[in-house]
Amino acid sequence: MSERNTFIRSLHDIGLAAWFGGNLMGAVGLNGATAKAKDPTERLRLSSLGWARWAPVQLVALAAHGIGGVGLIAGNKGRLATQPESRTNTIVKIIVTGLAGAASLYSGLLVRKIAAHAEEGATGVTEPGSTTSEELAKAQRTQKVLQWATPVLTAVLLVLAAQQGEQQRPVAGLLGRLGVRS
Repeated sequence: MSERNTFIRSLHDIGLAAWFGGNLMGAVGLNGATAKAKDPTERLRLSSLGWARWAPVQLVALAAHGIGGVGLIAGNKGRLATQPESRTNTIVKIIVTGLAGAASLYSGLLVRKIAAHAEEGATGVTEPGSTTSEELAKAQRTQKVLQWATPVLTAVLLVLAAQQGEQQRPVAGLLGRLGVRS
């Protein structure tokens, strides 16, 4: 690849890193810490506030990743046309990105529903309590899965991006076959 796409690649990678890291921290740190609040109603309220503060940052991360992804596809259209493995990787990345985006969106909607029921209290952010309505309990059970779906899906995207980076090293492979150390 003779043309550099540093800015576009940076948008793609930094956006993905923020998306992954923010959601992982939210599931582990925010939800884990707020589950320790003494007042059961505070558990849901504080977690919902934290996720609401994260939402605009996540939106910027998603936009950066998306713009970077589209830019990389445009910048690598020749390679994608001639390298089936890169084309397959790109298609899989698009599908996984869509799934991760859908998981993030649905999770955000659930946060709103959970926040609306905060006064009911709960054992944890994703664990219903004795005073939890069925509507809240259902949202919590779904959120229990989704809070891990986004970090898992974005981790898959990180691996696929690393794989694509390796696919862009034909010169290094050629030099290695010629006995030249790079």
